[in-house]
Amino acid sequence: MPLNTLLKTLPPIPSHPAPCWEQLRRAPIEDNGERLVPMSLAPAPVSVYPAYARLGIPGAIPECFVREGVYRALLTAARSLPEGIGLIVLDGWRPWRVQQYLFDTLQEAIHHHQPDLSEAELLERTREFVSVPSRDPLAPSPHLTGGAVDVTLCDADGLPLDMGTLFDEALPASHSDYFEHLETLTPQQHKARDHRRLLYHTMHQQGFTNLPSEWWHFDYGDQLWAYYGQHDHAHYGPAELDTIENRWRRQLG
Repeated sequence: MPLNTLLKTLPPIPSHPAPCWEQLRRAPIEDNGERLVPMSLAPAPVSVYPAYARLGIPGAIPECFVREGVYRALLTAARSLPEGIGLIVLDGWRPWRVQQYLFDTLQEAIHHHQPDLSEAELLERTREFVSVPSRDPLAPSPHLTGGAVDVTLCDADGLPLDMGTLFDEALPASHSDYFEHLETLTPQQHKARDHRRLLYHTMHQQGFTNLPSEWWHFDYGDQLWAYYGQHDHAHYGPAELDTIENRWRRQLG
């Protein structure tokens, strides 16, 4: 089906409330033991751009790792896209140090611009775009599990499509359904809305759930996925890269 025809058939992105973090943290985790794998192994139409490493964020790694089930679901999603459209993976598994840096940096920026916010309000505003850093085996930050992934779409030349905001912009316009609620859209906003719909429905068809405040953030197998997908339990708990040091310790222990 031609891209323009397909875009006209896509339904609106549904609206969902922000997650209740206290509730989703109670979802049991039965880790299935899947390994972390590098997305750079994936063939076209998947490409990888480790955004945080390119931005020089402390502790960021120059690769996007995800659990094996996420890898395969992403590849299937990318292959289902219309001809000439690809999927860019921007971030996956995240070291705890990076999660802490992102949380602290955003919280400081919000406090600078809104110094009158209470502690509870500041936490809620920060959580809108960055979850609280946690290595708790019962309630890890989504990106520390390898089940959360940040993605966008690109054209045949690999250039990102217009999604209305940039990746990681902490703005109301970054909410997935933002353009669905505007009475009138400019031609550029109309195009961005259609691109978001294409990304959302492509990912949803492969079992991913979306974080409502971030059009780029999708989950598969973690507690956010269990929460929004109404699953009995999560498949992924905290994960660590299989370093050569850890491997030797297991072999020689």
